[in-house]
Order: sequence, then structure tokens, then C-alpha cells
Amino acid sequence: MFDIDAIRRQFPALQVPAAVYLDSAATAQKPKVVLDAIQSAYQQGHANVHRGNHQLTANATAAFEAARKTVQHFINATFSQEIIWTRGATEALNLIAQSYARPRLQPGDIILVGEMEHHANIVPWQMVAEQTGATIQKIPMSRDCQLDMAAFDALLTDKVKIVAVAHITNVTGTRQPIETLIQKAHEVGAIVVVDGAQGIVHENVDVQALDADFYVFSGHKLFAPTGIGVLYGKKALLDAMPPWHGGGKMVEKVSFSGTTFTGLPGKFEAGTPNISGAVALSTAIQWLSELDRDGAEAHILTLKDKAIAALSSLDDLRFIGLQTHSGVFSFVIDGIHYQDIAMLLDQQNIAVRAGNHCAHPLCDALNIAGTIRVSIALYNTEEDIDKFIAALTKACDLL
Repeated sequence: MFDIDAIRRQFPALQVPAAVYLDSAATAQKPKVVLDAIQSAYQQGHANVHRGNHQLTANATAAFEAARKTVQHFINATFSQEIIWTRGATEALNLIAQSYARPRLQPGDIILVGEMEHHANIVPWQMVAEQTGATIQKIPMSRDCQLDMAAFDALLTDKVKIVAVAHITNVTGTRQPIETLIQKAHEVGAIVVVDGAQGIVHENVDVQALDADFYVFSGHKLFAPTGIGVLYGKKALLDAMPPWHGGGKMVEKVSFSGTTFTGLPGKFEAGTPNISGAVALSTAIQWLSELDRDGAEAHILTLKDKAIAALSSLDDLRFIGLQTHSGVFSFVIDGIHYQDIAMLLDQQNIAVRAGNHCAHPLCDALNIAGTIRVSIALYNTEEDIDKFIAALTKACDLL
């Protein structure tokens, strides 16, 4: 059984009196077991990994590589070498763009990018298109914030080399039909890059079943620390890609006559990595895997339904692309600036996100400057939603 009281007690940051945190899509709070893992990594025999001959570094290396295997099993990757540590989803997407796409793309090639994407899954493709002469074409969205699949089918030709889409979008919580997108892209020989920063939080991900070529996510949205993320790629693709960053650990031999590089995953992990972050991400995954995830999602959606039912009665409030997946929803209130609403909510100890959410093209398509976004996590309660509804109602009355 999903026990919200037991869950909530595990999050020290949520013990602050009267604080209501409804911004988990930006970054999630951390359970004590994760905080303890970070502290332990530094207090109990801290050392660098894959370097040195002493027992401390051997222990650190073992924990670091065990964390990689935890991620491998969590997403059902075939090999642990398919798990590349990055600073987050953004760095992972840039790595794919520069190491996979840049050496392969040429003028006339097409990259399809969803109109609803986070900037992190747009800008790296714009940069590599400028570098190679390739062209970016957007997969347009409908007014209800779904990808236009008919338009996608029309865009999909043998000139398309890469399709970049989110699993679940960060503004509206739209769950994209990534299974269909992947299948159709593969039929024309394109590879698919999935931004899973939001999706990994709300679904069990099986990259083999998806047949995803690349799948990326950040640790900090998955109850782990900031500064750690994962790039999953099929081994054959990663093997064929050159290193992106140069430095220590990713080499076999360096000389002024030439350098040879190590194999996977080391060739993509130059320098001293975020050791504590990797270990803490592993801890977060183990903690999450022991929960009733179906019960957690049911709890989240119950709270979301409660909030939406109450907000539907407020004058001039419009939901933006309201979806049934995840705990994310966005809205605007006609005649009131979203920043004013967010400020008044903050003054009542309610934390939400207001702005364009790093999704300018989505906002442009809907002819809005931004939204108020509420993102509900498994640690939120009915009392949180009641306080949010009361605070928003008061803010609207004041404005």
C-alpha cells in the first residue's frame, strides 16, 4: 500500500511548517536516504575512481560502477557500458549532437524536433545544423498540445536522419507516442533521441522494449542530486562515436605523436566524475524501486484531479493542454500576469513555476507569453492541494 505519511516523513525539506512545494518538475526534493548517501560518499573513505592502487580508490570505483549497473537494470539496458554519466539531460543531448550527429550529418539531411520540446532538446540540434548544413524541421503540435502525427508522417522521408522528442513534456505533461514515433522513424533509417527527464519519473522505462536509440534523463528530477545525469545509447552507436571531451580517464595512451582512447563507457567520461552524485542516483533509484510506483502515480493523479476540479470554477482561468498523464498541469488567468500570481502564491508559502518553462516555441504556438505550472509529486498531500487552492483563490480576489 502507498503510505503518503510514511513517504513524507522521509523528506527533510518538507518538514518546514506550512511550506507547499508544487515545483517538482523543475527539481524534486530528496529523501533522507539520498542525502545520507551523499554524506557517506564523502565521509567514509572518499577517493577518486579508476585511479590509484590503494583500497580507498578500489572501494570508490566499485561503488561507482555498481551505480552504473543499478541504472542499467532500472531502464533494462543490455550492457552497463551503454550507461554514460553526464551532468544531466542537457549535457547528454549536447553529447549526442556533437559526437553522433556532427560527424554524420551533411547538407540536405533533416532533423525532426517536436514543437513542444524543452530548449535543451532544440538548441543542440540548431547548433549542429549550423555546423553541418543540415536542416531542422519542427513536428507541429495541435491546439490541445499533442504532436500532430499526420504532419509527422508527412515530414518523415529518407532525408530524415534524427528525430528528437520528449517522452513527457515539461509544460503540459503531454505523454508523446514515443513507441510509434520510434517505429516509424526506424522505417526510414532515422535514429530517435528521447528526452526522458520527465518521463523517467512517472513510468517504468524499458529501453529495449522501446527500441530507443538514445534515452537521456537527469538525476535531480528523480529524487537524486543535481549535477548527475544519464545518457543511454545503443552500444553499436556509442562504439562508433568519437569522444566529445578530452582529458584524463578517457585515454589509453597520450603522446605528442597521437592519442588513443579507451572504450565504453570511459571514452565519454573525461576527468574526475561526480562520484557522490552517481552513488546517490543509484540510491534514489533503489529507494524508488522499493515503492509502490503504481500506487504513487494513482496518488499523484488523484491530487491533480482534485486541484483541476476546484480550479475549473475560477473565473477566467484556462488550462493549457490539459493532459491525463503525470502530475503536471499549466494554466493562465486572463487579465492577470502569471508572475503576479506566482508572487502572491509565494507570499503564502506555495511554490509553483511561472514563465515559459524553457519552451518558447510551445508558448509561441499557443500565442501566450507563459503559464503558471503546477507539478505534483508523490510526497504531496491533499492538505497541500487545499492550501494551494485557497491561496490561488485569495490571489485572484486580490488581483
